[in-house]
Amino acid sequence: MTGTHVPAQPGGAGGSGGSGEPPGLRKAPAAAPPPAPLPPTPPGASEATRLLCAGTYLDDTFRDAVIDELYVHEERFAAPSLGIDAARVLAHALRARRLELGWSAAILLAWVVSLPLSRGLTSAYLIPVALLGLARFVRRLAPTVWFVRGFAFVLRWYARVTLFLFLVGMVTTAFASTLLLPALSPLGLINALLSDTGLTGSSSGGGWSDGGGGSDSSGPGFGFGFAVWVTLLLPVLVAALVALQRGQFARALAHELSPERFPDVRSDPAEHAEGIRFQRLRERIRIEQHGPLVMYRPGDPFCGAGEPFKPWSLSVELVPRAGTTTVPLDNGEILARIVPLVEALRVPSGSPETADAVRDRLRSLEIDQCVFLPADGLPTRAAAPYDPAALEQHRAAALEEGGETRRHFLRIRVGGWNEGVVTTVFVRVHTQGGMLMMEVAPHVLWPLRPLFQNADRIAHQYRHHHRFGRAVWALTNTPRAAGEAVLTLLRGLGGGWGRATEGHGAALPEGPAASVRELGATDDASLFQYMDVARYLKTIQQRVAAGVTSALRDAGYQTAEFEQRIVHVADGGVYVESAQGAIGIGDHNTITNNGDPAPKSDPASQKGRS
Repeated sequence: MTGTHVPAQPGGAGGSGGSGEPPGLRKAPAAAPPPAPLPPTPPGASEATRLLCAGTYLDDTFRDAVIDELYVHEERFAAPSLGIDAARVLAHALRARRLELGWSAAILLAWVVSLPLSRGLTSAYLIPVALLGLARFVRRLAPTVWFVRGFAFVLRWYARVTLFLFLVGMVTTAFASTLLLPALSPLGLINALLSDTGLTGSSSGGGWSDGGGGSDSSGPGFGFGFAVWVTLLLPVLVAALVALQRGQFARALAHELSPERFPDVRSDPAEHAEGIRFQRLRERIRIEQHGPLVMYRPGDPFCGAGEPFKPWSLSVELVPRAGTTTVPLDNGEILARIVPLVEALRVPSGSPETADAVRDRLRSLEIDQCVFLPADGLPTRAAAPYDPAALEQHRAAALEEGGETRRHFLRIRVGGWNEGVVTTVFVRVHTQGGMLMMEVAPHVLWPLRPLFQNADRIAHQYRHHHRFGRAVWALTNTPRAAGEAVLTLLRGLGGGWGRATEGHGAALPEGPAASVRELGATDDASLFQYMDVARYLKTIQQRVAAGVTSALRDAGYQTAEFEQRIVHVADGGVYVESAQGAIGIGDHNTITNNGDPAPKSDPASQKGRS
């Protein structure tokens, strides 16, 4: 089992006397001062924030979840946003929804207007479109089952063949009949439109036959020809709208969401959105998301920190060291020993001449003290104690009280991979009844979804693709555009109705139910990223253990038991103080007992052998 080495501390074996600093941390005086930490990137300008903003244009499910959490449920506190600005993501989510609602309304309007103009011919598109949507739905139900995939395949190709035959029939009808040739002129189109609406006084009664007035431009034959051309032009018009919508996303990635312009928050058009509700919530989110006060709900206190990564706790007896006089050991004293050791990780270990070239993310390590408070019991969201004076009172009280609901943590954060992989270690120590309790809760925010990470690639490929390729892409996505437009408008109406009727603004405050950063994350990390997370955690936990050991030794307590247990527990192992019989550690173990068998009358042994 790999152990975590704890450097020898002053006053013990291998110590150096009373220097008060572990020998492994002392450095020879250098001529040049230590380099400054890496300049921090503002959360609102981070690469993770930019990709999350781009994700609101690519994934409507993610966008709706962000709006529901931060905009609809305004009674919920914002989750800690480690390395990102959730308010800016919300701004782009609202902007993306407004744009999508506008494009969806335009697509649906094209369909609605085409129905009377085409005399109902465009309704023939609905069956193939519905079959294509049903095929996608069936395929998603069980993508690995062969007969489900086969059924979806049959539906998909039946719809395609049906659509193809219908279009061939319409094209043949349009170009084979000489009665339809006048419809190609603009004047003929206007006359046919007026004829169908009855404004010219010569509307036709039967559009499926030429009738007796085939030579009249406003006769029934010409009206039917106009209807055929409307039917043929509808897919082209919808494809153009789909292409324009995609082009707007590509332009957004090239301008306000580009790596060069995104750090300038003031020039972001999404930030200038009107609306009192958005302006109020934006300021509230920016107060809550990065402060040392964490308002939580009991079911998920670490919401926003990511996935728990091997949390552990340890308790040891405070045994006085022989020949020394113990002094009271407060929680604040222990944390005071931990903080400088962790902060020293920012300093490169090489020569001063090469220190500025070191780009290790530990140089930008962040450390602060945070207080967790339950949101239950507050009258309003604005009543949370974010005032600096009130917050300091809570911090000082929570540091020593060891309460259940109000808890104090030392928060150590490393934002690697441009805030794509965030490692956070929460440390809590408490002394009670001659015991030292130590809790370490590491959490990791894994990388963003691959779709979000490829946003620039998708936009670049669309912008630089030739016109024929873009036309084919638009026509391919045209059949699903009508269904998606209807669903988008229904979601928009449902959201507006919910905000108007559910009364979230007057509800009692709640802790966050979701985190924007967690909503956009995936658990598919690379080996490099796993290695970095392991390195950060081992390094930080070793320094935390060294600080606790130093505090115990200087207070006059023995440290042998703590050092022995921390080696096993901090690495995910189990410290066994005493054991009798056989012990198996790990998976797929086989334990053989070659000693005397236990008496058959012993029910415990019978249960163990079964």
